[in-house]
Amino acid sequence: MSIELNNESGVGVNEEDLTALAAYVLGEMGINPLAELSIVVVDEDAMAELHEKWMGEPGPTDVLSFPMDELRPGGGARGDSDSPTDPALLGDVVLCPQVAARQAEEAGHSAADELELLCTHGILHLLGYDHAEPEEHKEMFGLQARLLESWQEVRNPR
Repeated sequence: MSIELNNESGVGVNEEDLTALAAYVLGEMGINPLAELSIVVVDEDAMAELHEKWMGEPGPTDVLSFPMDELRPGGGARGDSDSPTDPALLGDVVLCPQVAARQAEEAGHSAADELELLCTHGILHLLGYDHAEPEEHKEMFGLQARLLESWQEVRNPR
């Protein structure tokens, strides 16, 4: 995988862990190893601008995804084969560590764990998953939980 992470937020994040997580998620989803992903970490002002411009909503949010090519896990560009997806530019996942830190505190876990959750969430959006409808929500959040659980097992074997 070609994963580029740019931290423009002024906040220290574990770039190596986020990049490794992204590679793991893409691998688990059957994405071609030649695919490219960009992760951008921004401050609240930049995220608020993006949130307003692209979603029409005020204030910063935790994660935004900007897909470039339509890909589906485990298949061609539209999921029509049994081989990994063709190499492509997946798109951008934009994270805001300040919002993530507040959410982490509310959820009772670390900011790093929250950023990993948000990064996984953003990647799933790039791969065509959504959570607008109850069935979509169940599928996406179930997959997200399984990916994060297996990532923790790989990263911290017992």
